[in-house]
Amino acid sequence: MFRFAHLTDPHVGPLPRPALRHLVGKRITGYMNWRRGRGESHDMDLLAGLVADLREQAPDHVICTGDVCNLGLASEWPSSRLFLEGLGTPEHVSFVPGNHDAYVPKSLPGLLAAIDPYAAGDERQLHRFPWLRRRGPLAIVGLSSAIPTAPFVASGKLGRTQIKHAEALLNGLASEALFRVVLVHHPPHVGGAQAGRNLTDATKFEAMIARAGADLVLHGHNHVGSVAYIDGPDGDSTVPVIGAPSASARGGALTHRAGYHLFSLGGEKGAWKLDAELRGLDGGGRFTGLGPILFGRQPWARGRVRAAE
Repeated sequence: MFRFAHLTDPHVGPLPRPALRHLVGKRITGYMNWRRGRGESHDMDLLAGLVADLREQAPDHVICTGDVCNLGLASEWPSSRLFLEGLGTPEHVSFVPGNHDAYVPKSLPGLLAAIDPYAAGDERQLHRFPWLRRRGPLAIVGLSSAIPTAPFVASGKLGRTQIKHAEALLNGLASEALFRVVLVHHPPHVGGAQAGRNLTDATKFEAMIARAGADLVLHGHNHVGSVAYIDGPDGDSTVPVIGAPSASARGGALTHRAGYHLFSLGGEKGAWKLDAELRGLDGGGRFTGLGPILFGRQPWARGRVRAAE
């Protein structure tokens, strides 16, 4: 049995006090939102408790789907690196960026340089994304939907070139006895987020998966646990698209509170068996298992989606 954890949107704080020269463009509105309450909605004590619980579960691999930063400040990059190091070594942890990591044009290149090689594949290539990692029975394909946007816009985009390279990777992996997992920050399915927060080329991503196939897609961005499905090749299969809650959220509803997903994969190609659970805060403020995540439309499914609906 191979166990892997998925967390997302930790929004690592506290936010360093920005210099006045940094508060231009989108950062002005972002900083105002942080001061008006967004900062209080992400609790670093909760995040520390979540990381402690995750480490106690001792998964074989850890996946983080972005938004370690808040305003994309250079002063946030060292704390982002420390957070990822707290999850494990670069061999043990895979990262793809989110929209807050690319808050302004120079943010994402700076972050990726600071956290390299958490966000790199097993083999160096001319393009950073998509990357490919093989870990146990997993073939992990990492995509970046992180792009700078205008104020009050949090959409993402993969782009034609990245989708083309991702399709080539997935096609090449189809002949291997591996469970293909795709990582992306924004919900990559049509209707996964409202306009202004959505993946603008979700239709093209869905079409690519319908041609190449995958076994599982993991994302963040919405700060809520969710399960959706997109069509696989020939319309004869569906691919589950699983979103995790924010790893630091103080929200009241079960699906909005700080949590992460823990997956257990067994079996073999053609007969995979995947179990998953939501681990998060119970009524007493402790991290624990809160129930199974259900993949009811998959041939290898066991159980039904409950806690993460």
